[in-house]
Amino acid sequence: MAMPNQSSEGSSLVHQQMFKVEMNEGPLSKLVVAILMSMLFTCINSIMFHTLLSKPVFRELPRYILFAHMLCNDSVQLMISMLLYVLSMNLQLVPKAICALLLVVTETTFRNAALNLAVMSLERYVAICFPLRHSEMVTRKTAGISIVFIWFFSSTNLLIDIIYALVVNPASFKDPMFCTRQRFFLSAWQVDVYQGFSYFFFVVVTGILFFTYVNVVVAARSASAEKESAKKAHKTILLHLVQLVLCVNTFVYISIERALAMTSSTRLFMDLRYVNFLFVLILPRCLSPLIYGLRDEAIRPLFFYYVRCGTQKVKPSVTAH
Repeated sequence: MAMPNQSSEGSSLVHQQMFKVEMNEGPLSKLVVAILMSMLFTCINSIMFHTLLSKPVFRELPRYILFAHMLCNDSVQLMISMLLYVLSMNLQLVPKAICALLLVVTETTFRNAALNLAVMSLERYVAICFPLRHSEMVTRKTAGISIVFIWFFSSTNLLIDIIYALVVNPASFKDPMFCTRQRFFLSAWQVDVYQGFSYFFFVVVTGILFFTYVNVVVAARSASAEKESAKKAHKTILLHLVQLVLCVNTFVYISIERALAMTSSTRLFMDLRYVNFLFVLILPRCLSPLIYGLRDEAIRPLFFYYVRCGTQKVKPSVTAH
């Protein structure tokens, strides 16, 4: 039990030293760029979410409910990730209880993104492969149940670690700490469970990805009588493929950062960590909602209407399929 504690403390010490060098020797321009990027895409997500709330049809159809959930989830992920990044850059210690709350939100939303896209792919799979049963199988209720399951499944692993920490040493939750996921690894079995859970998560998301892609492509090609519909179905599942690949790639974020920590150059570590943070963790969260929303013919005109603050004389009508 001592080894995981010493390991996590050593890892935190290394990261604190890295961050200290960055703040003392490096410019803050990179941090400003990261903050501005997160704020920009959070603003875009907010406008798109308002677009979905503006019409009853968007609030009724399950695929738009799932899309709205993705927008909220990714916006929260952007804000909390940026908050933790700023805290780490400033070597800010926070009470363990607050750290636990922040980590629950960021890790859960981190995993939610891929699962939500997987559920959206399954919804498209049912719509294309079982069109006559789609309205029966995919409803507002099933969409809500799916969202509850997504949050439960994504938060389970970290909640187990937090409960275990409460049982082992409840008084420690009052102590200030450097807020990292590794500080909640108190025993070797927790590391094994975390890695096993991550691998299982990766396999589930990847399995759903290939299952929906193959079946939708086969169904689209067999619909020779409706070539336009087949073409649209193929493009839709390809979009989900790209989105899911982007989200799945974020699972390697922590592994990449650990590998970078082994480099001999502190400056190189911080530069690569910054690039890793932007392009592996933040950028996929920014692009997925934007690409998905702007591609939808019902959402796109309304979105641009609200981006222009409603300066158009005529508000676009909505035709959702």
